[in-house]
This record gives sequence, structure tokens and C-alpha cells, in this order.
Amino acid sequence: MTATTTTETALRPTLEELVDRLIDAIFGNDAPTPPRTSLARGVHEARRLRRAGDLDSALAVFARLETEGATDGERRWAYAEFLDLARRRFRDDDALVYHPGSGRAALLTPCGEVTFEVRAVLGMRWRPGKRVSRRSLRGLKPVAKRRAS
Repeated sequence: MTATTTTETALRPTLEELVDRLIDAIFGNDAPTPPRTSLARGVHEARRLRRAGDLDSALAVFARLETEGATDGERRWAYAEFLDLARRRFRDDDALVYHPGSGRAALLTPCGEVTFEVRAVLGMRWRPGKRVSRRSLRGLKPVAKRRAS
């Protein structure tokens, strides 16, 4: 008999979600409640993936997070973690960050003279791969920190 190890990239369900599934199974509810992931749990999962070296999966966790209903402190924390991860992943790609409000951000890379490609998001409906025009974006800032010359 041999043991195999697998690396799980999906978030594990909480005890509350497992109980909801059990109740749905017992009482025959055909429409189970969708799984909910707290903002803090998602940030911790992204940090775990970052430490494991899987930056793209960590950014994918941020894309699935809902920041509505979170406290201002939680949204600022999620944004700081997202920005740190974006800097690590896209530091050499001339990436820019678009930050339209608390708990919302998009990481963009140039794909033409006036267009950008969305590479990662936090709390927005945009998806990676979407192309956006520079005209519709205000307050773009470079992701990479400037080096002293």
C-alpha cells in the first residue's frame, strides 16, 4: 500500500458550510446554500499559497473574494496583501494598479498604446484577461516600487 499526497488549491469548507450541507442532505433540500468564504479566511488561504510559491493561485483566491460587508480594516488588510502579492508576481511587467475604492483593485499590464489587460482583481467583477481602455481609468499607479538611482 502506498500513500499519495495531494496539494489542495481550493478553499476548505468551514464547519458552518459542512453543517449546512449535512442539513440539506438530511432534509432533501435540492438547492443547497452556496459556500461562503469570509474575507479573513480567503486572505489567509492566499498567504498560505504564496508561502508555498503558488502566486497565481493566491491571486485567484483574491479574485473570488467578496469585500462587500467587510469592515474598513479588513478591506485595507486584503488590499495590502493583494498589492504585496501583485508586486511579487508582476514586478517586471510594468504593471499598474487601479484602485477605485476601499477593498477594490485591479492589476493591469499594458497590451497596446491605450489598452491594458487585467491580470488580477480584488473585489471587482472584472476577470483576468479582460481588456480595458486607459480613458476609463483614473489614478493608475505603478505596482513596482521605484529604485533609487
